[in-house]
Amino acid sequence: MTELAFHNSATRQRESFVPLDPQHVRLYVCGPTVYDLAHLGNARPVVVFDVLARLLRRRFDCVTYVRNITDVDDKINARSQESGEPISAITARTTADFHRDMAALGCEPPDEEPRATDNIAQMIELIERLIANGHAYAAEGHVLFSVSSFPGYGALSGRSPDEMLAGARVEVAPYKREAGDFVLWKPSADDLPGWDSPWGRGRPGWHIECSAMSWRYLGPDFDIHGGGHDLLFPHHENEQAQSVCAFPGSRFARTWLHNGMLLVDGEKMSKSVGNFLTVRDILGRGAWAGEAFRLLLLKTHYRAALDYTVERLDEAKGELDDFYALLARDLPTPAEDDALVAEMAEWALEPLADDLNTPLALARLRDLRTLENVATVGGSATTVLHRVGRDWTPVSGQAAAALRQAAAVLGLLGSDARAWRQAGTDDSAAIEAAIEARLAARRVKDWAEADRIRNALAAQGVVLEDGAGGTTWRKA
Repeated sequence: MTELAFHNSATRQRESFVPLDPQHVRLYVCGPTVYDLAHLGNARPVVVFDVLARLLRRRFDCVTYVRNITDVDDKINARSQESGEPISAITARTTADFHRDMAALGCEPPDEEPRATDNIAQMIELIERLIANGHAYAAEGHVLFSVSSFPGYGALSGRSPDEMLAGARVEVAPYKREAGDFVLWKPSADDLPGWDSPWGRGRPGWHIECSAMSWRYLGPDFDIHGGGHDLLFPHHENEQAQSVCAFPGSRFARTWLHNGMLLVDGEKMSKSVGNFLTVRDILGRGAWAGEAFRLLLLKTHYRAALDYTVERLDEAKGELDDFYALLARDLPTPAEDDALVAEMAEWALEPLADDLNTPLALARLRDLRTLENVATVGGSATTVLHRVGRDWTPVSGQAAAALRQAAAVLGLLGSDARAWRQAGTDDSAAIEAAIEARLAARRVKDWAEADRIRNALAAQGVVLEDGAGGTTWRKA
C-alpha cells in the first residue's frame, strides 16, 4: 500500500504518517456546540474526518476516533435565556438533531463521543496541574492560563504576539496579569450551570474542555487532531499550550489537520447576508440530497476553500445518478477474493494516502465506471488504461465491484441503486402496473399504446429503460 502522508498544520509541510503505536491510531476532532441546528460549515469537518477515519481503519487494526460534544457554553446559556427552554432540553434536542443530520450525510459515529459536562472532574484536575506547574493562576474566582509562561505559545498557528492579540477576542479584565491570558475556569451565577471547584462554584472555559476529553480518551500524546481552520487560533493554539504545560515532556497531538472554509454563493455564510443554510435545509431538497451534498464536499480538497451553490449540488446529484445507473444493472458478482477487483479498488483509493486527495480519488471512481461500461457494452478503454498504467482487462462486474469497494471508503454509493433511481416517487405500484401494461401492449405489437404509456410516464418524470434484463425505471 502507498505510504500515508498528510499536511501537518503545525509544521506547515507534508509529512509521512507514522502512528505513535503501530497497532493503535488515535484521532481527536472538535465536535459541535449543541445549541442549534448544524449549518453547512459545521458539516464539512464531520465529512472530512469521517473519510479519514474510514481510511485509517482500512490501514490499521485499531483506530480510536474521538469527537466531543460541547454541552456547556455561553451560547447555550444565552439560547436558554432567550427561549425559556431548559438547557438540558436544548442540548438533548440539538444533539439528536446533529446525529440525525450527520447520519443523513453518510457519516459514521465516532468511537467515543464524550460530553463536556461528563468530564468536569478531568478539567479541574488539568487546571490544578497547570497551577502547580506555574502556568496558571487564580484571580477573583477565575483561573487563567499565563501565556507568557509558555515560550512555545503561537508556534502552532504561526502568529506573532501582536497578531494573536488582534485575532483573539481578548476580554479586558482587571484580574488578568496580561491581556492575552485566557480563561480556564470562571464563576457561575446561581441561574447558570456550575460545579463546585477549589476556586468556587463555576464552569470551564471552552479550550480546557477539549484538552480534558482528549486526555481522558487518548492520553497526553496522540496521533492526529482535526478541525476547521477557523479553530486553529485561538482554540487549538490554547489547547496545545495548556495540554503540553499540564504534562511536561508531552507533545499533545503529533499531526494537526485543518479543513478550509465553506462559502455559500461565493461569500462567507451569514444570516445578515441571507445565505445562512443548515444541513436540514439541504436535506429538505429530497431523499438524494444528503449523499449529493457529501459528494459536493469531497469534490474539493479538504484544505481548500469550498463554495456551495445550488447548481453544484444538482451537478453532484447528476453524477450520482450516473454511478447508480451503472450499479442498477444486472451485473455478475465477482468472488470476494477476486485479486483484480482488490487491485482496482486499491488503485482508486491511492490518492487518499496523499493528504486525503478526494478529488483525484473521485476521478478514479469515474475511470472504474468507464472500465465497467467497456466490459459490459463494449468500446475502448485505452485512455483510462493509459492513466492507470496497467494492463487491465476486467470482465463484466469486476470494475463495478471495485467501484463499490472504493466508494465505501468515501462514504458513497451505499444506497440501493434501484431505490436511489426511484427516490421521490410515491406511487411505485402504479408505475410498475403501467410498465406491465406497456409490456403487454408490446407483446401484441400495439406500438401506439406502448408509446402512449411511455409518454404518459415521462410526463410524470418517470424514465423507462429497456435492457436485456427487462424494463427498469427511474426518476428524471
